[in-house]
Amino acid sequence: MTFAPVLPLGGYAGWAFLKRTMAQQTAAFNAQPSVIREEAYFREKIGRINTAEQLVDDPRLLRVSLGAFGLDADIGNKFFIRKILEGGTLKADALANKLANKQYQRFSAAFGFGDFATPNTKLSDFADRILASYKNQQFSVAVGKQNDDMRLALNTERELPKIAASNGSPLSKWYTILGTPPLRAVFERAFALPASFGAIDIDRQAEIMRARSSASFGSADLGQFQDRGKMDRLIQQFLLQSELEQSGASPNGALNILTLFQQSPRLFQRL
Repeated sequence: MTFAPVLPLGGYAGWAFLKRTMAQQTAAFNAQPSVIREEAYFREKIGRINTAEQLVDDPRLLRVSLGAFGLDADIGNKFFIRKILEGGTLKADALANKLANKQYQRFSAAFGFGDFATPNTKLSDFADRILASYKNQQFSVAVGKQNDDMRLALNTERELPKIAASNGSPLSKWYTILGTPPLRAVFERAFALPASFGAIDIDRQAEIMRARSSASFGSADLGQFQDRGKMDRLIQQFLLQSELEQSGASPNGALNILTLFQQSPRLFQRL
């Protein structure tokens, strides 16, 4: 039987329940025979992989590798994935660097086939790192089958701190958010941006995101989300806005509730 996460509630109340039970639920998920088999196979085989071609020719290794970066849907695109891996990320014109979805860049960089004479698959902790990411991602996928907002919130907790702590310029970090679909979705919803937002000029999108961040959190700098309190507020605001949209709340009512939340977040924490 396939494990299904227990999510008795939606919205912020459901998120609070998931967080309280996360340790038990992830342990149960990781104890599934299918997960154990995939982990054992990956540990046994990955150290013998020397090229991108070898990786894409092994469906089980490729499934775990792509799954670790949320790229599961590309399992059938072997030629495309091989090109991304072989191109690496160190050259400006590498395919992975040109794609809007920055998960491809992280995927290619993690394996290092196109960047180093000896790929990262030979590193002693490589399997540990990829498998940890794989199990986290797949738990999120299982959660998302019941509630996609929860999946997005889990991804935000996992991925946003990495970007916040990175060495890029403040503006480049926002472009990374805009190029990472799950994170982009969270910020767009949290800031109540319309569906047409993605159609405007990318520089204008970054400008608007920075302005909304400053208005909601007191700073336009993504580095602020290294602070756990601000991370929690972002997720709460995202889930609250999602609930408002799903309930069909009027625009004015939604704005009033969001304004109250931004001014008194502790009130919502007690609900």
